[in-house]
Amino acid sequence: MLAPPRTVVRREAGLYALEQALQRRGFRHVAGADEAGRGACAGPLVAAAAILPEGRRGEIPGLADSKLLTPAARERVYDQVVAKALAWSVMIIPPAEVDARGLHVCNLAAMRRALASLAVRPEYVLTDGFGVDGLGVPGLAVWKGDRVAACVAAASVLAKVTRDRLMVELHDRFPDYGFAVHKGYITEEHSTALATHGPCSEHRFSYVNVAAASGRGNRPPRARRPVDPVIPAVPSLFDDVSVTEPLLLPEAAEGTVGVASGEQPQPSPSVGEDSAMEGETR
Repeated sequence: MLAPPRTVVRREAGLYALEQALQRRGFRHVAGADEAGRGACAGPLVAAAAILPEGRRGEIPGLADSKLLTPAARERVYDQVVAKALAWSVMIIPPAEVDARGLHVCNLAAMRRALASLAVRPEYVLTDGFGVDGLGVPGLAVWKGDRVAACVAAASVLAKVTRDRLMVELHDRFPDYGFAVHKGYITEEHSTALATHGPCSEHRFSYVNVAAASGRGNRPPRARRPVDPVIPAVPSLFDDVSVTEPLLLPEAAEGTVGVASGEQPQPSPSVGEDSAMEGETR
C-alpha cells in the first residue's frame, strides 16, 4: 500500500497555512495552546487553548504572536478571538503552585487542562515549543508556534491579555512593585523593589532572585511565603478543581477560565533551592 503523500507547509505561506493543511488532511478542529508568564518571577502562570473556524471565518485581522503586538492591539485581537473562536479556554496557576510543583510540570498540566476544557473536542493539537502528551489526539510541537500557526497565536493572545489584566489587579494590591508596568518580569525597577521591600505573596520563591531577596536561606520555598489574610487561598493545581466562573473575561458560551488542575496528583521533582529557572537572574 502506498503511503499518503507528505504535507509540506512553507513558513512563507502565512499564519493560517499549517492549520489549512491539516484540515485538508481531515483534521477539521485544530487546537492551539500556549502560555504566558513562564519567565516572570512574580504572578501566575497562564495557559490558553483555542480552536478557530475553518476558512475565512477563522481569519482574524492583526492576529500575530502576542509578544509582537502592542497592548492596545492585543486587546483588539483578544476580543476578536473570543468572538470568533469555536472554543477557547484559559487556565491560571498561582505562584505557590509553581514553587511547589515546578515550572515545567505546572506548564504541562495547565496546557493539558486548557485543551481538555475546550467545548469542542480537538482532532489535532499544535503547541508552542514543546509537546504535551496524554491528550488522546495527535499533536505537534511547533518551534515558535505563535508565529507559525494561527490557533497558537490566538492562544498566546488569550494567555497574555488574561495575565496582564491579573497583573494590573495585583498592582492595586501591591503598589510597591510596579506589577502594572513590568508584569512580574525581571527589570531594574522590579529588582530594586525586591531589594527594598522583599518579596510579596505573589512572588515565586523558587526563583533564585526572589529567594535571595527573601533571606530564607536553605528553608523550603513556601516556608517564608507571606500570607495575605484578605485574599482567600487559591485551590491547588493538583486538586480536583472544576472550571470556575470566567475571571476578567467577557462571558462566552465557548470559553472557560479556571484554576488549572492536572489529571491526578502525581509525584513531581522537587524545586531546587538554588536551581536557576527560566526568567531568573543569579
